[in-house]
Amino acid sequence: MTSLDSRPQVVVLDHGSGNVHSVLRALEKAGAASHLSADARVAAEADGLVVPGVGAFASVMAGLERVRGAEIVGRRLAGGRAVLGICVGLQVMFDRGLEHDVDTPGLGEWPGTVDRLSSAVLPHMGWNTVNVPHGSVLFDGVGDERFYFVHSYAARHWSLHTDGRTAEPLVTWAEHGERFVAAVENGPLSATQFHPEKSGIAGIALLANWVRSLR
Repeated sequence: MTSLDSRPQVVVLDHGSGNVHSVLRALEKAGAASHLSADARVAAEADGLVVPGVGAFASVMAGLERVRGAEIVGRRLAGGRAVLGICVGLQVMFDRGLEHDVDTPGLGEWPGTVDRLSSAVLPHMGWNTVNVPHGSVLFDGVGDERFYFVHSYAARHWSLHTDGRTAEPLVTWAEHGERFVAAVENGPLSATQFHPEKSGIAGIALLANWVRSLR
């Protein structure tokens, strides 16, 4: 992607998910030049790629398949180029999702299964705190803030460990009935279960941390 704009160029992958315009606006507030595209070349050349996702795991995966999302994400990560998943955009990075009795393969970037949270109150909707690991870039300056969640399914376990071969992934946790993965920072691949674009000042600050890392 060529541009005279000196801001980091970020593409929001257009795979048919809702809420993309609020993501685009939030990225602009965070210091990026944001664009919506399903073009593989445009997505490959951007400084950062955002994979949004609302709704069901299976429908998001179907949308990604239509735009060759697995290939786009896989090639970027193989080249060490930044990808950020949001909400179901985090969930599809895992091996599989079990939702509404449908077992759907994910993108397989991380081992594990996304399934229904064990809670008396679902969906988990509203503001919640997170437990951030030391050294987080995403949560720099906002680790004590609250973020906005809307989901009934989550990754409840984390099993990827590098045993010192590469930097250990940083996993942020939250609780709603039980503990679940709220965010992951794993080399060029980061993702949040919550919606930073709906999380007010804290969410914009988190996106700004990610945008700055693109430089």
